[in-house]
Amino acid sequence: MATARPTPVDPMPHVREDAGPQGEARAIPPELGPDAIAVVRGSAFMYSNPVGDVPSGSIGGLVHQDTRLVSRWELRLNGRPLLALRSTPMAYDLAQFVLSNAATSADLPADAVAVRRVRHLGDALTERIEVQSYRTEPVRLELRLAVENDFADLFEIKSEVADRSPWIRRGAAADGTELSLTYARDGFHAVTRLCVDPPAQRIDGTELIWELELGALQEWRLDLRVPLAPDREPGDAARADVDDLLHGRTTDPIREWLATGVRLTSDNDNLQRAVNRSLTDLGALRLDIEVCGEQVILPAAGAPWFLSLFGRDTLISAYQTISGGPHLARGTLLALARAQGRRCHDFTDEEPGKILHEVRRGELTRQGRKPYSPYYGTADATQLWLVLLSEYWRWTGDDDLVRGLRPNAMAALDWIDRYGDRDGDGYVEYATRSAAGLGNQCWRDSPDGVRFADGRIPVLPLATSDIQGYTYDAKMRLAELADGPLDDHALARRLRADAGRLYERFNRDFWIDERGGYYAVALDGDKQRVDSLTSTLGHLLWSGIVPPERADRVVAQLFSPAMFSGWGIRTLSRDDVAYNPLGYHLGTVWPHDNAIAVLGLTRYGYRAEANRLSLALLDAAAEFDHRLPEALGGFYRHRTRVAVPYPTACSPQAWATTVPATLVRSMLGADVVDGRLVVDPDVPPEIGGIRVDRVLAHGRRWTVEARGRQARVRHAPG
Repeated sequence: MATARPTPVDPMPHVREDAGPQGEARAIPPELGPDAIAVVRGSAFMYSNPVGDVPSGSIGGLVHQDTRLVSRWELRLNGRPLLALRSTPMAYDLAQFVLSNAATSADLPADAVAVRRVRHLGDALTERIEVQSYRTEPVRLELRLAVENDFADLFEIKSEVADRSPWIRRGAAADGTELSLTYARDGFHAVTRLCVDPPAQRIDGTELIWELELGALQEWRLDLRVPLAPDREPGDAARADVDDLLHGRTTDPIREWLATGVRLTSDNDNLQRAVNRSLTDLGALRLDIEVCGEQVILPAAGAPWFLSLFGRDTLISAYQTISGGPHLARGTLLALARAQGRRCHDFTDEEPGKILHEVRRGELTRQGRKPYSPYYGTADATQLWLVLLSEYWRWTGDDDLVRGLRPNAMAALDWIDRYGDRDGDGYVEYATRSAAGLGNQCWRDSPDGVRFADGRIPVLPLATSDIQGYTYDAKMRLAELADGPLDDHALARRLRADAGRLYERFNRDFWIDERGGYYAVALDGDKQRVDSLTSTLGHLLWSGIVPPERADRVVAQLFSPAMFSGWGIRTLSRDDVAYNPLGYHLGTVWPHDNAIAVLGLTRYGYRAEANRLSLALLDAAAEFDHRLPEALGGFYRHRTRVAVPYPTACSPQAWATTVPATLVRSMLGADVVDGRLVVDPDVPPEIGGIRVDRVLAHGRRWTVEARGRQARVRHAPG
């Protein structure tokens, strides 16, 4: 049977769409620079440069539900750009820009006028602009705000944007209070409304103009509002005064949710601050979704480009936070079950029982030009959904939810055995059927993410080793559920037998004795071992598919100089031909990938190694204001002395955001046994003491205090 090579799809898909009837498309837009600032809320973000501006033709703007609502947002004072003094995100949804003027004339030297912009994202984008003169005599100023929108689909923003101008209509209120832009084409409709107070004195095209005359120390204010749902008035939070927002005097359901959750204190400042930052960022990525009449919460994959429901990313993030509370896991399970595959559909790679990869809502998807409605091109999310279902039950004892999701679990199992195993050899393989699909459908989903040690790209379909580990773990966990709330002992026996056969087969077919012994990253379409040495070894420990007698060699590989950079474990060995410290999956260090390895090391009893890796990740977090980026460069720590982020990494990114919770769980050795929270601590001396309050397990709150190998666990009130 003929085999195909992986379809070249970038990790952040770069859409090359035809433009409008003129056939023109813009050149690839510039980045906003390393100091760009994003405010995030739900499925919306506003991304600007440090002045608060979004230059025309850049990747910035206001995006909601994968459609850009503002593509230009530039403030000018007397025709000149302002200068940034300090720009600061005050919270995930709030930013402040303190600015000054450039010299424009003898009457207006530099730094004569201060401008403060305070931006908040809620039900609307709101911005307060304050202008204050420090001249001793009156001064005339022209303030001009240029606003444009191209209504780009999210997939176009970082590549080439089709020209939609023939279908965009502009309107302005006669009294200067509102500017609107409306796009409608082939059934897709979007509106941008900008409301201003005080009204603009003139509107020139899409530029709003105010002529000001300020006395000495006089201040002038302007309020701007762009509703995300233009046909509805924003709620009270969107209309809150900026001073109340800055000083925390407004109610915010996300902050209230965080305030009632788990709380950690530690002697180690790095750990304390990383956990606190993680909780805040998790709030920024929180999605509220209604599923069958129930309002649930779950994490989006990352900001600013992945504020949507994902399969693999969302599942792993929810798993990593389960010890902090079950709410994200419950929401993730229900939301993904609702969208579980029901048919075979080539364009979206959908199959019955399969858990989705990604959901998008932009024009290209709604019109069927992109397959994300949803897209199912992942071969591991289905197993990870079963793993999360098991972990949720262990921590909650929620028999009713497990029983209610039994049809979904059985459909997932059927997908693994019938559709996932494409050729009946007992392994789950993948190969896209979609012309727009992902060639690689494991977590290494870049086009060159899976390669031979000599650099060759393997032929499809691929059976990657991590997916086999997840499959083994999923069947063992589902067997536990079958013996428990599902009350199906025959199913439990069958699943354990299936898992046992996979265990034996995997350890025969994937093991390579050369280079000290390790597991191949995959079997290719010709059943050849793809022999690169990768961080997937840590995933295999997590899943439990590694025999204890091989664990020493696996752990030695992970901490060899070729794999361990000092900041973490590289995705690919330095000894392999394709190694690149900035290759997306070819030598970078991914925090979530390393956190999975930490769990695997803990599972096999390698606590010192787990702590070594945890401390390295906390040191890396400290390099980035205690927020771990999506990925780091794989450079040796002793050589660069500083951690180097992967270019264009998402920040925050969900499964990097939830890493600190995983590290704490590993140090505490926390688990739930027979409805009780139990710990087996090994807290490294560098961390000192740890106290975790309000841990939720089986409906009860617990407090854990640990130092070294000693711990105390007690019920907590409330």
